[in-house]
Amino acid sequence: MSDSDSKYISNIIRQRIQHAGARFNANDNIADFIEEGELDQLQAEVEEKMTEVLKSLVIDIDTDHNTQETARRVAKMYVREVFGGRYHSMPPITEFPNIEKLSELIIIGPIQVRSACSHHLCPIMGQVWIGVLPDSNSNLIGLSKYARITNWVMGRPQIQEEAIVQLADLLNDKMKPQGLAIVMKADHFCMQWRGVKDMNSKMINSVMRGAFLKNSDLRKEFLDLLPLNKN
Repeated sequence: MSDSDSKYISNIIRQRIQHAGARFNANDNIADFIEEGELDQLQAEVEEKMTEVLKSLVIDIDTDHNTQETARRVAKMYVREVFGGRYHSMPPITEFPNIEKLSELIIIGPIQVRSACSHHLCPIMGQVWIGVLPDSNSNLIGLSKYARITNWVMGRPQIQEEAIVQLADLLNDKMKPQGLAIVMKADHFCMQWRGVKDMNSKMINSVMRGAFLKNSDLRKEFLDLLPLNKN
């Protein structure tokens, strides 16, 4: 069977995306191009191909009781769980007006996040802090929605630097605040588990928008309130 075989649902989905002129990088969401019932087919296809990967690794999946169901488990994990942010639509995020005209710094976090490095598909485990400076024209969202949208963005193969830019773009579009700041601190298993095998290195990066870029005092207040140096 060829990867170009039309029997594969992945090719049908890919053709839809290409016809629309859309992008389907590892950290993109492609839910708009997946029709009802096709995730089940995609999961079955991934299971079939993961079986061949295990065979190519010279693992006897016929007699090894530990790996007989591994292809099925991995397919479900990728499609339904750790890469779910690619295949599922954004969770509903209801914005409401800033009736009380709040204009003070709001900090949300730490939000626990789990992702996977696009380069090696190794886990990324970390925390995200979000700072919001609203004004009278800003929209507000419920506290739990920050975690939902963060985990939706992180639930796909990511590069940390790009992930928080995606998150900042989404929140900026939803809320239109005076300022938005995001900081992420994470362990990268592609450094700890392979390669240099450095167990202590972490990556910290930030995105600043609006007032956080222009006002150094506001930026300092936000960063000083984060417990980054206490862990």
